[in-house]
Amino acid sequence: MNYDFNKITDRHGSNSIKTDLALARGKPEDVLSLWVADMDFPTAPAILEALHKKVDHGIFGYSCLDESFRKALADWMKTEHDFTFERRELVTTPGVVFAIVCAIKAFSKEGEAVLIQTPVYYPFKNMIEANNRKLVTNSLYEKDGKWFIDFDDFEKKIVENEVKLFILCSPHNPVSRVWTREELQKLSEICLRHNVIVFADEIHNDFVYPPNKHTVFSTLSSEVADNSIVSMSVSKTFNLAGLQFSTNFIKNPALRSKFKAEYDKTGYDEPSLMGLTAARAAYEGGKPWLEDLKKHLQANIEFIRNYLAEKLPAVRLIEPEGTFLLWLDFSALGYSDDELDDLIVNKAKVWLDRGTMFGPEGDKYQRINIATPQPLLREALDRIAGALKC
Repeated sequence: MNYDFNKITDRHGSNSIKTDLALARGKPEDVLSLWVADMDFPTAPAILEALHKKVDHGIFGYSCLDESFRKALADWMKTEHDFTFERRELVTTPGVVFAIVCAIKAFSKEGEAVLIQTPVYYPFKNMIEANNRKLVTNSLYEKDGKWFIDFDDFEKKIVENEVKLFILCSPHNPVSRVWTREELQKLSEICLRHNVIVFADEIHNDFVYPPNKHTVFSTLSSEVADNSIVSMSVSKTFNLAGLQFSTNFIKNPALRSKFKAEYDKTGYDEPSLMGLTAARAAYEGGKPWLEDLKKHLQANIEFIRNYLAEKLPAVRLIEPEGTFLLWLDFSALGYSDDELDDLIVNKAKVWLDRGTMFGPEGDKYQRINIATPQPLLREALDRIAGALKC
């Protein structure tokens, strides 16, 4: 089947933070929103059908996992990611950030150090600090249009700060890297050497552009599997963030017990009925929609690449290896970060995520969400091009 990802759906008035919080967040009322990482498309028909059936059933009581869901998830992970798991290793949570907080509390004490690699998804930093842990950052660096890990600094920071937990973003948001197996292996060896537990946020794992290949972190070795938690969700893949459902794989029973103990303290128990329903349907019947979506995203990447070359040559695209979030470098224009943000938001009336939200390394960068109809993407770039000529 072919799905029309260029059809524009008006999201205003739908309780969407992407469109309905503009004024509350200090943005112009008529701003074009391409910031937060959800998509401007209805989800896959197979998912909608399953949700309609659940609504027609009419009873929305407490829910539980069943074998049909576990099988659907297992088949997907084996087919898409060459990953297998035992039933006991699976722990569901209402989101990946929720799981990160459980891991922070389970594997570190107040005042102890948790490491992240900036620039990175900003809730990592927020959750570390909100839970009174010591934030330690290992800065990624850019060379010839590609971002890399400083492994020497990574190990140095671990040793100097006695880091207890490392939160890995893989594929990486916002720099769009799909870490190679060799890069992940080096990270894992350092963490094993210094007894640092790894939480691997792999929520963008279904968006990888050839020839790149995603490696599930725990597949590196049995020792790595015993020292890690791997978290992922249908929320990014199938635009289901509002249904609050994610899956975590924890092989080591001791880590799993500690993680679940913190989970239990939250008072959250049964999974979201609609989240569970949607996830099963996604894994069983969502792939045709996803394959067409990937084609649309690659067409949008090509469109942006050509547009920048023709009309905004001073704006540099960091070539994406994964995710539907592109990292744009505006530094050659000579504006300060504040000036750049003011031009884009208040002159162009486009809402992107300014790079410094992800860390100081993001100075003069902007993150744009391309999971949108191409006509909206064109309008956003036209507005930005016009504003930068003011």
